[in-house]
Amino acid sequence: MITYVLRRLGTGLVLAVLVTLITFLLLGTSFDDVAGTLLGSGATPESIQAQKAQMGLDRPVLTQYADWLSHAVRGDLGASYFTAEPVRSAITARLGVTLSVVLAALFFTAVISVVLGVLAASRGGAVDRVAQGASLIGFLVPNLLIAIALVYLLAIELKWLPATGYTPFAEDPGSWATSIAIPVAALMVPGIANLSAQIRGAMIGELRKDYVRTLRTRGVPTRSIVLRHALRNAAGPALTVLSLEFVQMLGGALIIEKVFALPGFGSYAFDASLQGDVPIIMGITLFGVLLVVCVNLAVDLVNGWLNPKARIH
Repeated sequence: MITYVLRRLGTGLVLAVLVTLITFLLLGTSFDDVAGTLLGSGATPESIQAQKAQMGLDRPVLTQYADWLSHAVRGDLGASYFTAEPVRSAITARLGVTLSVVLAALFFTAVISVVLGVLAASRGGAVDRVAQGASLIGFLVPNLLIAIALVYLLAIELKWLPATGYTPFAEDPGSWATSIAIPVAALMVPGIANLSAQIRGAMIGELRKDYVRTLRTRGVPTRSIVLRHALRNAAGPALTVLSLEFVQMLGGALIIEKVFALPGFGSYAFDASLQGDVPIIMGITLFGVLLVVCVNLAVDLVNGWLNPKARIH
């Protein structure tokens, strides 16, 4: 198992290098725009070239990437071109906001999806039809439209929750919960649609297997068969989908945080992309890849614990 973990971590590092390299190569086409933005509307071609030379942007792109990577492995991600704020401290200060939203959404997505998927597979009939209908709606309706509908209903009409803004957990846990409630709900709906459908399908497959019929002939209660045996065996594919949902929620946070004025990872990435702030974009890309690698590794380990047949030694 230790060898497997080390191998996965090594693969993750290679992936991080490849993704950041491709990102840097794509950003290399916008260096003139960055220099021009810094100089303002009165910039001339000569002054833009001088600004690029001062910032080191006139060097070959691969040379610049190698320089960035050599600093990144030492924990130095540089500073923003526009604010001079250190990238690492800026990202870590905002990462907690994003993770609080994404992890809360992921947790409730998992809980609700398990309930819906298990009920739909084990009971069938009207329960199954309702669950499938809800999943279809979740698939079809975009996150942004869900967010707007929730703001209109819960914030404007009912006035139960704030429409925008963020309160740190340390300052007021209650206000923190209400400030992220609508963003969490907006991220959850598509995830529940996808994951509950996966769990339903996996559970139906498990409940049709021979070992389930054997357990029933031995008088094992249906509740025990469903929850202790079938659900555990169906958890592997569901965990894989859950890890993919984490990636999608990180991407969705980019828009959701901007809409709800949350000072998180996503809104910071959105603003940096508009400005072409290369150090920030590169730092966010690196953090995002490492987060995904860690989540996928955790999912593999949990899957191995739930299903001994899936363990890799």
